[in-house]
Amino acid sequence: MDKRMKFTVAAIAIAVALVVVFFAFGRDMLRKNNVSRIRMDNTTLQTPVAPLNDGNVSPISGLPCENWNKRSFAVMQPADVSARPLAGLSQADMVVEMVAVYGSITRLMGVYGCTIPEEVGSLRSARHDFVHIAKSFDAIYVHWGRADIEQFKSVLDSGIIDDMNCNNDAGKSAGQYCYRKDATGNMRGVDTGYAKFTSLLEGAKAFGYRTENTFLGYPHQSEAALDQRPSGGNLRVAYAKPFDVEYDYDKASNSYVRTWGGVVDTDRNNSQKIAPKNVVVMIADAAPIKVGEQYVNVQIGDPWFDQADSGAAYFYMNGQQYKGTWKKDKSKIDSKLLFTDDSGQEIKFVPGQVWVDIIDPGQTLRWTPAS
Repeated sequence: MDKRMKFTVAAIAIAVALVVVFFAFGRDMLRKNNVSRIRMDNTTLQTPVAPLNDGNVSPISGLPCENWNKRSFAVMQPADVSARPLAGLSQADMVVEMVAVYGSITRLMGVYGCTIPEEVGSLRSARHDFVHIAKSFDAIYVHWGRADIEQFKSVLDSGIIDDMNCNNDAGKSAGQYCYRKDATGNMRGVDTGYAKFTSLLEGAKAFGYRTENTFLGYPHQSEAALDQRPSGGNLRVAYAKPFDVEYDYDKASNSYVRTWGGVVDTDRNNSQKIAPKNVVVMIADAAPIKVGEQYVNVQIGDPWFDQADSGAAYFYMNGQQYKGTWKKDKSKIDSKLLFTDDSGQEIKFVPGQVWVDIIDPGQTLRWTPAS
C-alpha cells in the first residue's frame, strides 16, 4: 500500500471515529446545552394569585351571587336508594360523587356556597377521600360521624380541616346544629339526619371559623349559542346498580338531566330536576383500603394513602365531550383539584353547577352524541 492509499484510509478511519463519537456523546451534549431553547408554554400552568373570575360571582359555578366571597360548606350525603331523593343538591355549586364501599356503594359531597338551600340532607359520615377535596375548596366540612378506619381516626381530631360533626364523635361536635326527622317511605334511621343551613352558619360562627373565602376558583366561558348546540346526547357512568347514573343533554337549557338508578334525579326540597351545566368524569384506580376492609381508597391524591395524584378526565359541556386530565398534588392537602385540556390549559366551565363523577378504569363510561 503506497503512502497516498495509507493517508486516504487513515482519513476515512478518523472521519468514521468522529461520527461515532458525535452520536455517542456530542449530540447529547448539544441537546443539554440547548435544552433551554425547548419551550412548552402551552402545558405550563401559572399558579393564580387572583380570582379567576371577574365580578361578584361564585369561584366554583361562575354565577353571580351575594355569597360570592363567603366560604362554602362541603356536605357529606348518601347515595342509598332509601335516602333518595336528597335535599339541596339542585342548589350546590359542585357535587363530587365516588365509590365509598369497594365495588358498590357510592357517596356524594355537595359543595354549597353561591346558593344556600333551606335544608340539606340526609347527612352521612366523613370519608378520607372527600376530606382533602373539601380542603381544596377552602370549604367547611359537614358530616354525620366518620368511617371507622384506624388510620383515619386522628385526621379530623387534628383540626386539619374546619369541620362540623353532627355525631359528636370526632372533630368539632356539632350535634346541636343538626337534627333527625321522622322516617318516611323507605327511609332508614341512618337516612334521617338533616340540617338547616341557617343552623350550620350559626355553628360555623360559634366555632370561630373564618367566613371569607380564599379559593381562587375555576375559569369560565360563555355558553354556546342555541344554534351551535347539538340536539341531544347521552352520557352513561356505570357505577354498580342501583348507583349507576346517566345524563341526557338538553339543548334548550344547555344542561345534563341526571337519571339515577333508572329514575330521574330530583331535589327533595323543591322537586327540581338535577341538571348540571357541566359534568366531569375522572378516571382513578380504586381498591380496598386494606385486605378484608370494605372501605375503599380512591387514588385521587390524598396525602395519607395515595401514590397517584393525576389521571385522565372527560368533560361534558355545551353538548360536547372533551378529553383531558385531572391533577391533585398529594404533597399538599389544600392543593387545587385541577382540570386541564389536552394542550395543558385549564378547563373553562360553562357558568352553572359542576358535577364530578370519579370512576375506576374498569367501570364503563359511554358518551353517545346526538345522531
